[in-house]
Amino acid sequence: MYNEQLKHELSKRWNTLQTALQRENGDALLVTSNVNLFYVSGRIFSGTAYIVPDQESLFFVRRPTGLKGENIIYIRKPEEIPGHLQERGLPLPKYLFMESDSLSYNEYVRYEKTFSPERIGNGSRLLREARSIKTIYEIGRIMRSGVLHAQLYERIPSLFRPGMTDLDLSIEIERECRRLGSLGLFRIFGQSMEIFMGSLLAGDNADAPSPYDFALGGAGQDLSLPIGSNGTPLKGNISIMVDMGGNFTGYTTDMSRVFSVGKLPDLALKAHDTSLKIQQEIIRTAHPGVPAAELYNLAARMAEEAGLSAYFMGHRQQAGFVGHGIGIEINESPVLAPRSKEVLKAGMVFALEPKFVIPEVGAVGVENSFLVTDNGLEQLTLCEETIIPLD
Repeated sequence: MYNEQLKHELSKRWNTLQTALQRENGDALLVTSNVNLFYVSGRIFSGTAYIVPDQESLFFVRRPTGLKGENIIYIRKPEEIPGHLQERGLPLPKYLFMESDSLSYNEYVRYEKTFSPERIGNGSRLLREARSIKTIYEIGRIMRSGVLHAQLYERIPSLFRPGMTDLDLSIEIERECRRLGSLGLFRIFGQSMEIFMGSLLAGDNADAPSPYDFALGGAGQDLSLPIGSNGTPLKGNISIMVDMGGNFTGYTTDMSRVFSVGKLPDLALKAHDTSLKIQQEIIRTAHPGVPAAELYNLAARMAEEAGLSAYFMGHRQQAGFVGHGIGIEINESPVLAPRSKEVLKAGMVFALEPKFVIPEVGAVGVENSFLVTDNGLEQLTLCEETIIPLD
C-alpha cells in the first residue's frame, strides 16, 4: 500500500499519537474526518482509523475497494468494528478519544453506542497537538508548496491586462495556480469556514466585513459565499492584495502580496512599510519557548506606535490574530492571538500576516509562511515583498 518512506513516516505519526494516548491514560483514538485520516494513513478513505497505545493502527474501510494490507479491514458499518477487535484479541476501550470538534451529534452518539466506553475524551485536541509539530517529511512537502507558491506570485504581473476586474485577474491567477500543479482544494478547520482557492481583494472591497474568521474578508460575488472578489474594476489609485492558498502537495503554504494600480497615498505606503518592519521584528524575536501571544502583542504595539491601530488587521472589522499554524489545513496550531496559551516549538509552521486596510485604497501588508527551528524562524515563501505596480 505504501513505499518505505511513507511507511516510516506514518509509523512516526502513530508513535506520536500513541504517546499522547499513554499520557492521557486513554485506551484508543478513533479517527474519522478526512483531514485526520490523511494524517494517520497517508490517504483519504471512507471509514475509520483505530489507534491504541501498544498495537499497530487498524483501518476500517468502506470505500474505495481494493486497498490491501494486514491492518486494513473492510466493513459495511461502524457497528462491525467491535467484533473485529475481539477477533484480534483487543478489548473494547474504556476510555475512548473521538474527534469531538468535527463529529456530528448523530455520529458521536452512534460511535458512543457502538463502543459503550466508560469515558470519552476529545481526540481533536490530541490530533491538533500532534499535527502542530511537523516531521521532516511534512516540512519537505510544505517547502515544495512554498517554492511553487512563489513561482505563481512572480507570474502575476504578466497576467494583468488593463480593463480587468478583480474577478478577471483572480480567474487568471487561479488558472496559473492549477497549471503549476495546485490541487485546488483549500482545507479549513471548522464547519463555518469556507473559501475557494484563496482571495483577491481590490480597493474598498478589502474593507467589507466577513462572517468568516479570516484576517480580511471581501464581499464575494454572492451571499452564498460572501468572501473574496466582488467585481471591483482594477483602476484608479487602489491596492490589490492577492492571498491565494499554496496547496501543491497536500500541505499548504500561505502567502499574501500587494500590487497596485495608480499611485497609492502615503498612508498606505507607511502601513505597508510598518507591516514589513513588524515581520522583521517577529523574525528577530520568535524562537522555541516564546509564547504566541507575545508575538501578537509585539505586532499590535508596533502598529499602535506607528499610529496605525485603526487600520491594523482590518478597518471596519478587525481580526483578533496576526498569524496561524498551517499544514494539511490552513488554520492549524499555533494561533498568534492575544489570549493564546500556545508556545512556539521547533517543527511548528505558521503564517504571519500583519496587514492593514486603508479606506478607499485597500489592503496592504505582507504574509509569509515560517518554520520554527531551534535557531529561530526560517522563511518558506520567498518572493518580492514591496508593493508591485501593475500598470
